[in-house]
Amino acid sequence: MAFATVFFLALLLFPLSAISQSYQNVSLGSSLTTSDVTTFWPSPSGEFAFGFQKIGNGGFILAIWFNKHPEKTIVWSANRNNIAPNGSNVHFSTDGRLVLFDPNGQEIWAHGTAGVAYGAMLDTGNFVLANSSSAILWQSFDEPTDTILPGQVLNQGNKLVSSFSDTNVSRGRFELTLQIDGNLVLYTVNYPLDAPNRPYWATNSVGSGYQVIFNQSGFIFLRAQNGTLLNSISSNEANSTTSQLYQRAILEYDGVFRHYVSPKSSSGRPMAWSTLHNIPDNICTLRQSVGGGACGFNSICSMGTNQRSRCICPFGYILNDPNDKLGGCRRNFSEQDCNHESREIEAFTFREMPKSNWFDGDYESYRDVSEDWCKQNCLSDCFCAVAIYSYKVCWKKRYPLSNGILNPSDDGKALIKIRKDNSTLGSSSTTTPPQFQTKRKSQSTLIISGSVLLGSSLFILMLLALIYFFKFKGKTPKKRVQYPTVPGVNLRSFSYNELEEATNGFEEELGTGAFSTVYKAVLNDENGKVVAVKKLHKMERDGEKGFEAEVNSISRTNHKNLVQLLGFCNEGQHRLLVYEYMKTGSIADLLFKDSRLSWSQRVQVAIDTAKGLCYMHEECSTQIIHCDIKPQNVLLDESLTAKIADFGIAKLLRNDQTRTTTKIRGTRGYVAPEWFRNMPITVKVDVYSFGILLLELICCRKSYEQDVANEDEMILVEWACDCYRRKEFRLLAGDDEEAIEDIKRFENFLMVAIWCIQENPALRPNMKKVMLMLEGSIDISVPPEPFFLY
Repeated sequence: MAFATVFFLALLLFPLSAISQSYQNVSLGSSLTTSDVTTFWPSPSGEFAFGFQKIGNGGFILAIWFNKHPEKTIVWSANRNNIAPNGSNVHFSTDGRLVLFDPNGQEIWAHGTAGVAYGAMLDTGNFVLANSSSAILWQSFDEPTDTILPGQVLNQGNKLVSSFSDTNVSRGRFELTLQIDGNLVLYTVNYPLDAPNRPYWATNSVGSGYQVIFNQSGFIFLRAQNGTLLNSISSNEANSTTSQLYQRAILEYDGVFRHYVSPKSSSGRPMAWSTLHNIPDNICTLRQSVGGGACGFNSICSMGTNQRSRCICPFGYILNDPNDKLGGCRRNFSEQDCNHESREIEAFTFREMPKSNWFDGDYESYRDVSEDWCKQNCLSDCFCAVAIYSYKVCWKKRYPLSNGILNPSDDGKALIKIRKDNSTLGSSSTTTPPQFQTKRKSQSTLIISGSVLLGSSLFILMLLALIYFFKFKGKTPKKRVQYPTVPGVNLRSFSYNELEEATNGFEEELGTGAFSTVYKAVLNDENGKVVAVKKLHKMERDGEKGFEAEVNSISRTNHKNLVQLLGFCNEGQHRLLVYEYMKTGSIADLLFKDSRLSWSQRVQVAIDTAKGLCYMHEECSTQIIHCDIKPQNVLLDESLTAKIADFGIAKLLRNDQTRTTTKIRGTRGYVAPEWFRNMPITVKVDVYSFGILLLELICCRKSYEQDVANEDEMILVEWACDCYRRKEFRLLAGDDEEAIEDIKRFENFLMVAIWCIQENPALRPNMKKVMLMLEGSIDISVPPEPFFLY
């Protein structure tokens, strides 16, 4: 409630349409020139200045900057795309126009209108043109470049556009815009055009978003027209006002929107900018169907310890432009010649890049193959630039490569095909090189010998064919039945009879659900492999759709924390799926019974499940929303590795989608609030369900238990939040001595769970952040209480 109160009070701090603070007039007729950059128009306190800043190799921009900060950080510019040469000047004409001229008197930039009486550089960092009544007729706050400041508002239609690089201030590849429809969206730009390309982050506030507010307390949030807080974009964790800190929020050239703070004096700590918040958390996960990704084509994006991305060229590749880090990479060797493919095989080799991948762009994939087989197949294919090998699966990718990422949690590797040192492209000339002319005689001899052998072989084959014809004349071979298959998947197709025999007439039932029943089966192969067969119930619509969704989605997934799909049956009315068999069963079988999992085992199950969901949401080639995360759908193998099962009700999203709507799905007690409110359904519904599951894991009890001594403990969510508020963690841990000895981790997991079950989906972290918090890789901030507890 205190958090909401702060935002309510913050709404009183909007900038007014007239100047309400002290200022120093810039009178009509004033001017500045590039020949003297020490002269500028300061704000009353001197904290901001308006004037010329020299950039690059001698050019100038008309800008506003933090004048007392040692870095003189620029927050606005007039001519970022048209750099002024030395000798340019800005003149405040007597008719109220502020005009930037080049040395030849040509206009570079101009603003102003009739009625302007003076200009002023305000202490907010806003430069204004006002009339004699101090009403603002134009202000720099209305035309931001890449930065917003405390007191500034982004209205519908306003946008921030990143710079091209850290040294080039011209328009770049990313923009943050509050659309006319109310949605606040981060886009890639179809560079060098200004048109937005694809979204990679959004508040999903269509129809409600009205203004982005950066208030004087350092909070950045999206509000509705009636003043309701819709999304918290960034908060001032230091709880310091602009009187203590310099603050700014900028869309930087790498596509990340960052909120920065810096002390106003050097007493105690240096005057340097530090980051409060990043959006998105990991720009390297940016994945788009059009474009090269966060770092450009053929490049790999890697997150550093400072939460900034690094763009890396693979071995054998170099930057397209040494001055453009995001411009992608190109081969530094000649490509494989498809006209001489076999001769070229020996000229190429591979360099490994562990934990690296280029998402999308696969044109062929193979399962159950060795790494050597994968390499050889790529070598013999002139289209193959890189092969990705992981868990006995080989994906081949063609040039150019897009959406490259180095992911520490990825167990696969990229095999980069490069030309060997000093190897050259084979000659394609029709003339015979001299070194081959001396061998013509011996080659002719070989040709004659080969012809004789070939003729003899043909005679023998004809003789064998005649013998076969007379021996088997009149006998009709058995007709092989071709069962229907699902297009685009590389799985084994079973007949219904095969699976009926393998399950012994569907005898041993492992589990049942609303749409299917699962049976234990033993395949009739040389190994007698034990599998689980899921038989979908006969349903005219949902069964068919569920089958196609599950086969197509799971066949494209490959992760150690997801149950592997081995095959399917699509024969007539029969729809069956064949999975790897999970001998230990679900965590529901071990979590709520006397022989429960130990604390350390439950910790690992939580982390494993988070990794599986993170893969589904952010790393899978097609984003998947599971929609039914619960203990019964988390299975354990013999080594107690957790794997997510049952994608039958998964809702798939294409790369260019950020949300979807559908009828309510999932299991009561694990379903997120937005299912009941006609709100967009995003991956955050899985985050909510995981939060409930995490509470059950750490407390070793069901989310609802009626038979408890204290009725306050019936609903786990309410009881857990109440215990957290009172810091009674040992009460939640009960008699679990191992958990009590590890009470700090217990508290951290509880905090993560409370973050996950926030009523507002925007406040829930993504699964990548959840995974990192559970692993202890990043700090966990204090979660607000879920609104439904008030």
